[in-house]
Amino acid sequence: MYISHTRLLVVNFAECFRFYRDVMGFLVTWGNENDDYAAFTDRESKETTLALYRRKDMAEVIGTEDLPAQVDCQDRIALIMEVENIDGVFMTLSEKGLEFVAEPEDQVDWGIRSAYLRDPDGNLIELSGALDRSKWSKRLEDAARRYGRI
Repeated sequence: MYISHTRLLVVNFAECFRFYRDVMGFLVTWGNENDDYAAFTDRESKETTLALYRRKDMAEVIGTEDLPAQVDCQDRIALIMEVENIDGVFMTLSEKGLEFVAEPEDQVDWGIRSAYLRDPDGNLIELSGALDRSKWSKRLEDAARRYGRI
């Protein structure tokens, strides 16, 4: 068994499609903004990295269409996207008009520098890049040693 890809179940399909294609720069491998399913890759391949599907269509498949499509709650998913230059990507996306939930910040206990934004459907996206090991917390270094990562 292996993880194939992540599928976001979205209400605002066309907006989300354009966001992942035009703003985030993913390559479309299936579908268009007028479909009910689309697949994307983050590199020149046919391998699906991320897919979108209309939330109402999935609800019909699993028999939950009588439940509300939107529920106010804490986030239930976060898409993690690794980038080489978090501050550069932050500036580029900010210039495109994106508003961030949290600006770039070192997460010394995680070994990353991260920033957070949302797609048009409200899904949380973490953009992150590796922190130099000299910036890691002692706690992270100890854990990395314990799990054989350093």
